[in-house]
Amino acid sequence: MALSRSYRRPRRLRIAFLAAAAALAALAPAGTTAQPAKRANWSATITETAGGHLLGNPAAEVKLVEFMSYTCSHCADFAREGDGAIKLGYVPSGRLSYEIRHLVRDPVDLTAALLASCGPAGKFFANHAAIMARQPEWMGKARAATQAQRARWSFGTTAARFQAIASDLGFDDLMVGRGYTRADITKCLSDEAKARAIAATSQADTEALGLRGTPSFVLDGVLLEGVHNWPSLQPRLDALL
Repeated sequence: MALSRSYRRPRRLRIAFLAAAAALAALAPAGTTAQPAKRANWSATITETAGGHLLGNPAAEVKLVEFMSYTCSHCADFAREGDGAIKLGYVPSGRLSYEIRHLVRDPVDLTAALLASCGPAGKFFANHAAIMARQPEWMGKARAATQAQRARWSFGTTAARFQAIASDLGFDDLMVGRGYTRADITKCLSDEAKARAIAATSQADTEALGLRGTPSFVLDGVLLEGVHNWPSLQPRLDALL
């Protein structure tokens, strides 16, 4: 019986040691253990939609759409006050997506929209921000344009008119500063099919939603009446999120 007890005790110790080792292994996974899937970087996810560009999770539970015009000073105010807050505070979680769509008011507006959309979809939001940030500068040039300049904006081929606007207002220099070549710019401003599509979508959105000004916001398919700036939009987002 003594001999039996002398073997029984080491076996219990060995079982306890193996159990402890297994627990430690679970807490400290080996290098070959599968790593957790990386979280999607929604703040860098940009999708071109049928009528605009969407930032964030396309399947987000809350969908915000801004209808804007590049020649609208209130839109520039929103770009300065609201864009960054939405991109940094709401989009990264994946619960909210932010789409920008155009309401075209004039040829200058359409020229800016073509340049914002120039190149891969992933460049849109940075192009948009750059154009809006310099709105006071190029709008000042537009207001001071000579009669000869305005004539160049109104006559000739569509591509020639857009290129004249871009040259006179400094859009081409702005885009060169963003890494585009002159050939890139000319190609984008010569895309008449894209210009027609932007204008047609603008008109369709205006009629379908009864849009009367910019910026206007649609939240989960509902037009927000009386909401045209960041201080009035933020509480609506916070109430949902």
